[in-house]
Amino acid sequence: MPTPVRLLPVVCLALLTLAACSEAPDSDTGDAAAQAPASESNAASGSTAQLDYSLPPEDFAAAPEAGRSLFRANCMQCHGEDARGTDQGPPLIHRIYEPSHHPDITFHRAVALGVHQHHWEFGEMPPVAGVSGEDTAHIIAWIRQEQRAVGID
Repeated sequence: MPTPVRLLPVVCLALLTLAACSEAPDSDTGDAAAQAPASESNAASGSTAQLDYSLPPEDFAAAPEAGRSLFRANCMQCHGEDARGTDQGPPLIHRIYEPSHHPDITFHRAVALGVHQHHWEFGEMPPVAGVSGEDTAHIIAWIRQEQRAVGID
């Protein structure tokens, strides 16, 4: 029988899927993570989800500076050098992505599964191939650091 700690990521994903299905659209804000499909394929883009993606262990120590480099290598093209957005993707340093509205698991889900267009008008976000759960944790640590720096808690 699985331990409760191992079930936590599964329960979180299930709850996020239910929440995403019941959330009403908001045309002036963005949601890059909570609306990701919970399937093996992102049907809108034809991209395949990262089936081997796994969350880092609970005691994993994410490093914001590593996250900054990983963000620039994997996310900057669409979200901008400093996560302030471009004409290809929304800003992640934005109140809609505050931790109380989009917890860290939603970023993991977006990287692993992709995101259906929801609030923003940028189209679908495909899964990000080659970015591991630990890489994503570093990226999240950097994004959260940048959010706190501008008063987004």
